[in-house]
Amino acid sequence: MGRRDYEDDPQAPQANSLVPAASAVVTDDAGRILLQRRVDNGLWALPGGRMEIGETLPECAVRETREETGLDVEVIGLVGTYSNPGHVFAYDDGEVRQELSICFLARVVGGRLAVSDESTEVRWFEPSAVDDLPMVSGVRKRVDDWRSGAMPALG
Repeated sequence: MGRRDYEDDPQAPQANSLVPAASAVVTDDAGRILLQRRVDNGLWALPGGRMEIGETLPECAVRETREETGLDVEVIGLVGTYSNPGHVFAYDDGEVRQELSICFLARVVGGRLAVSDESTEVRWFEPSAVDDLPMVSGVRKRVDDWRSGAMPALG
């Protein structure tokens, strides 16, 4: 299913859904960051997705990272909270989801790097190499917040 992101765009469709989600900035011992190239839009992104009933947000980040990258991770911190009502995701099935996501910092504890049915590529990047990668502004904001090392303002 295809997806289009809109951020503070007056032409964006009206949100009709609000789903809690979590993502993870996964780093390795060399300070690199893990990213995946998404199937639905071809852009680079952090592993993450919608929270399921019966799990916590950190558990969601761990599960989504495993499903999308093959790696088992442990949450070790918080990057930020993201709930901009002007940031929506429009899906081919008619759902238009308002952003509601918590981004965690995580480290690898096991598993093996692999692509999934949601990704075409999964790779480690030096933090400076991320600037030239195509990604939506919301993902770039999370990466920039991680690189700044400071907890961003809520919102």
